[in-house]
Amino acid sequence: MPVTPTRWLAEYAWLPEYAEPTPDVLIETDGERITGVTPLTAGSRPPAGVEVFADAVPLPGLTLPGLSNVHSHAFHRALRGRTHGGRGDFWSWRDRMYAVADRLDPDTYLALARAVYAEMALAGITCVGEFHYLHHRPDGGAYDDPNAMGAALVEAAAHAGIRLTLLDTCYLTAGVDGQALAGPQRRFGDGDAARWAKRASAFQPTDGHARVGAAVHSVRAVPADQLGTVADWARDRRAPLHVHLSEQPAENDECRAVHGRTPTALLAEHGVLGPDTTAVHATHPTGGDLALLAESRTGVCLCPTTERDLADGIVPARRMADAGIRLSLGSDSHAVIDLFEEARAVELDERLRTRRRGHFTPAELLIAATSAGHAALGWADAGRIARGARADLVTVRLDSARTAGVPPVGAFFAAGAADVAQVVVDGRVVVAEGRHLTVDVPAELSASIEAVTPA
Repeated sequence: MPVTPTRWLAEYAWLPEYAEPTPDVLIETDGERITGVTPLTAGSRPPAGVEVFADAVPLPGLTLPGLSNVHSHAFHRALRGRTHGGRGDFWSWRDRMYAVADRLDPDTYLALARAVYAEMALAGITCVGEFHYLHHRPDGGAYDDPNAMGAALVEAAAHAGIRLTLLDTCYLTAGVDGQALAGPQRRFGDGDAARWAKRASAFQPTDGHARVGAAVHSVRAVPADQLGTVADWARDRRAPLHVHLSEQPAENDECRAVHGRTPTALLAEHGVLGPDTTAVHATHPTGGDLALLAESRTGVCLCPTTERDLADGIVPARRMADAGIRLSLGSDSHAVIDLFEEARAVELDERLRTRRRGHFTPAELLIAATSAGHAALGWADAGRIARGARADLVTVRLDSARTAGVPPVGAFFAAGAADVAQVVVDGRVVVAEGRHLTVDVPAELSASIEAVTPA
C-alpha cells in the first residue's frame, strides 16, 4: 500500500502531555512520521459543511498511540485452550510447549508467526519483541542458513504489517547447575556464548520494520561465566537486552544453591543489568533485587495474563514503579493477546494482592502499554501521538457493548482487543473496520496451529 501524506481527525486522542484523552484532534502524517498534532477548541472547529477538513479522515472513537507487545513467544499461541484446564504448574506446561517446538521448521514457523502477528495487529499492537530461541533443527544441527528461523519471524512481521525486534536468545544449558540440553531443547543451543554471538552477528535484516536485539534466556540457561559475552554483544551494538528473571521461586532457590545469590544479583555481578536491559516477569524479587534493578535503571516487562495462567504469582508492580523501575507489558505465551487486558491486570492484580484499589492511573497504564514498551524494544521514537513520532495510530470504538457509555479515560478498564477498529503502522493502514487488510487471521491461525500441534 503506498504511503501518502494524510490528515486524520480523531474524535478523541490520548496525547502524551495530558492525563486523559483530548477531544477533536487533527493529526497530520507524512510517510512514517507524525508531522502535526492540533487539538481543536470549540471555537476553532469549523461549522458543519465547511470544507477545510474535507480531506481529513475521521477517526470515530478513541485514538491511542500504537501498543507495544514487549515479550512474545509466537509459537506458544498454538497452546491456547489446550493447556488451561488441567492441574500442574509452569514445569508441566513447559513439557507441552516443547512438544510444539519440536514440530516447527522455517516454513511452518513463518505461517504460524504471520497469523499470530496479524492477530496482534488486530489488537492494536504495532511492534512486538520476539524472544527467539528456536534457532536450529530439532536434532540441534544448523539449517543451511543458521538464522533461517529468525528470518522467518522477520518475514512474518512484514506480512502482518507490524514492526519487530528480534531478541536473539542465548540458551546453552538446561539448569543452573549446567546440565546439558536434551530432547527438544537441543535446537535452542549454540554450544557456547561465543558461537551464539557469531551466529547472531551474521543476521542483519535489511527491512526497516525489523531490528535485532539480544536475550539471556535465564540464569538457568546461560552459565554465569558466559553472561558477560551476551551483555557485551548487546552493549557494543547499543541493542536491547532482555532476560527472563525470577519467574518461579524454584529459579531463585536453585540460583542461591549454586551461586550463593539471587538471579538478579548474579546478573548485576556480570554486567547484564542496565538502562537498555529489560527483565521479564521478575515475579519473585527480594527487596535487594528491586534496589539493584532500580539503581541500574533496568526495566521490567510484566506479562500478567501468562503469569496468572501458569500460576507463577503476582508481580509487586507498585513497589517497582515507586522505586523508579519503568514498566512495560507483554503477552508472552499468548493465552490472551490483548494489551488492554494486560494493562488493567497490572492494577487489578495489585488490588488482589493488597486488598486496596487505585494503584495505577490510566495514564500510567497507557505509558506501560505504549511509549515504555517501544523504548524497551529500541524504538524510542514510537508510542506517542506527537510531532516527529512514528505514525502509529490505534482507534478504539466507544460504541461497542463493552465501551458504550464509558468515558474515553476509562478505556483501559472497559475496552478489549475486539474493540480496535483501525490500526495505522508507520503511516500505513493495516487494520480497517476491525479487519486485517492482508491476512485472514482466523483461517490462517487454524491452519498453522493444526500443522504443528501434536495429535
